[in-house]
Amino acid sequence: MRWDSLRLTDDDGTATSGPAPLLPRGSVTRRFDTPEFRGITFHEVTARSALNRVPEASRMPFRWTINPYRGCSHACIYCFARKTHEYLDLDSGHDFDSQIVVKTNVGEVLQRELARPSWTGEHIAMGTNVDCYQRAEGRYRLMPDILRALSDVANPFSILTKGALILRDLPLLERAADVADVSAAVSVGCLDEDLWRLVEPGTPPPLRRLDVARTLTASGIRAGVLMAPILPYLSDSDDQLAATVAAVSTTGATHVTPLVLHLRPGARDWWYAWLRRERPDLVPRYDDLYAGRAYAPKAYQQAITHKVRELADRYRVGRGAISWRRGPAPDSPGTDPVRGTVPAAAAQLSLLDA
Repeated sequence: MRWDSLRLTDDDGTATSGPAPLLPRGSVTRRFDTPEFRGITFHEVTARSALNRVPEASRMPFRWTINPYRGCSHACIYCFARKTHEYLDLDSGHDFDSQIVVKTNVGEVLQRELARPSWTGEHIAMGTNVDCYQRAEGRYRLMPDILRALSDVANPFSILTKGALILRDLPLLERAADVADVSAAVSVGCLDEDLWRLVEPGTPPPLRRLDVARTLTASGIRAGVLMAPILPYLSDSDDQLAATVAAVSTTGATHVTPLVLHLRPGARDWWYAWLRRERPDLVPRYDDLYAGRAYAPKAYQQAITHKVRELADRYRVGRGAISWRRGPAPDSPGTDPVRGTVPAAAAQLSLLDA
């Protein structure tokens, strides 16, 4: 591997030497000796840009994203973004979970970019690569500056998260929603807490995440639930799907969007390693279902979507009498409670299985 020589600083301020990934010169690498950050290394960098253009070939419903972090301590075994860590000469497994890149000046850079005459105020999606409300955000507090910058120019945006930390910024979200189209989606694949502990060890419990959706909607922030990923043979039974959608219906969420597990490079290797370790009995079934492909067969995906759509209708997801600050009401005539009001951040992930 190739390494730049960077400064490694412990929480007590002692600088030591050590290898660091491919990051700009002047970056600082830190470790904090506190329980919530133990085993995690932070690489603080200064970003030259905050706005990332989405390639047109990706077919996404938006053209711009903001990613204040790279890598994610949520440590979700299946995370599709794992491959991106290899661009830093880090691995897509343990390094993705524990080597976190922090763009410390992202809010300041964003403010300058939004002020440019060439910027036309297009929708910006956040949380589309790694979670902007992962554990690191509790220390670095990058999102408040981002939200203030967006609010100051009334720029529309959406956020996708598994983190409860988004509620810290609820006043800023309310302020932004008063002047722009703001939406959120909370990711909850199923309610099985035993499975959650195995596959999403760094995230809040599923019911806590549904509480986040409930609080957002009660505050007038348009929020839905991305039911993702649906894990074949682990969280796809009729009873599991029904329990999750029923719980979603109590939150006031505008929609519930199912997304079946996809196994792109990086994520595939890490998932199969976990599967061989924890559920070796399922390895042959996954080999048959995915057959070397990144996606489950269309028929399987469509069957899951059909079931969730029927459940959403049964439990009246998105049909509650909520007064939204901006954007279409979830119970507008003809709105599909599964996909009809999906915020852009969730829509990006939905398109991956389209």
